[in-house]
Amino acid sequence: MSDDVTEYLKEKKPDIDAILEKYLPKSLDSGDLEAIFGRPRHAYDEKALTEALSVPVWDFLDRGGKRFRPALFLLMCEALGADTGKVKDFASVVEFAHEGSIMIDDIEDMGELRRGKPCTHKLFGEDIAINAGNFMYFLPMLVFMKNRERFDDSTLLDAWNVFAQEMINIHAGQAMDIYWHKGNEDNIGEEEYMQMCAYKTGCLTRMAARLAAVLSGATPEQKETLGKFAEMVGIGFQIQDDLLSAGGSKFQDKKGYGDDITEGKRTLMVIHTLKKANENDRKRLIEILGMHTREKELIDEAISILKKYGSLEYAKNVARNMVEDAWKEAEPVLDDSDAKERLKSLAMFLINREI
Repeated sequence: MSDDVTEYLKEKKPDIDAILEKYLPKSLDSGDLEAIFGRPRHAYDEKALTEALSVPVWDFLDRGGKRFRPALFLLMCEALGADTGKVKDFASVVEFAHEGSIMIDDIEDMGELRRGKPCTHKLFGEDIAINAGNFMYFLPMLVFMKNRERFDDSTLLDAWNVFAQEMINIHAGQAMDIYWHKGNEDNIGEEEYMQMCAYKTGCLTRMAARLAAVLSGATPEQKETLGKFAEMVGIGFQIQDDLLSAGGSKFQDKKGYGDDITEGKRTLMVIHTLKKANENDRKRLIEILGMHTREKELIDEAISILKKYGSLEYAKNVARNMVEDAWKEAEPVLDDSDAKERLKSLAMFLINREI
């Protein structure tokens, strides 16, 4: 199943990248600039805009990335019987938003590595990275503007509302995460953690599903159920990310060893350990998280405390059960099809992947 999903994502990536490049070409000429920004009153500096926008964005995009969110969007549209040719450009909406959020997140977390290379702010400077990341938040608006003739006003407004609400939500999730990893809260419950994930990570998969449902003319029940399913997939994806940071060698080669420990993240594993640990282990884990250290011995010590209380296995079970339960609710609202089966396979792949 894992190989099938990997091949499917690999097969879809060129098509998705072509859509991304349609809205942000790798090199910007005068025609591209007018299409994106409108006719200038004075004159554009093509080189400046290419070097400060397209180059850093495409350096980031060309490093890889699974493109699973736009793939989920397209699969959901197909499973709902939509005309994929009509809706496909909206696959770029969720991917631009996602990539922009990572670029900004790396600055906020003072990250070093992303997808096996120095983070964008390390290569191009924080000023360019912040501007390019923010640009990707707003570029999806162009997709709505360029596709106005394809949908009625009501459908387009509903889709716009989905995008706007989820872009608000993602910042709430990031705010909670930042506040916690600064050491401001050591008694976070699982419910608060789940809500943080639902907004920080889950909202982008939920955006993909909800956009697909709206643009495909889905029923209210389908919109609600598929949105919830995608949110659970996003949370499960985040938990698996946290697990890989603590023990996945392939993942660590791409992103860095024990980054969540360095950043002081309150992951589900940390929350579980703080709840179960004896006083000495609890204090020591909090102490190491507060150091924001990159020292391997200290990171290893923190991870060993997490393992001592079975927190990695606990988190793995939570992610798996969450996604499996969500699929049981989603399955009845979709007609049987290859796209439906691929959706299920994609969801399971995302919580079992090694990178």
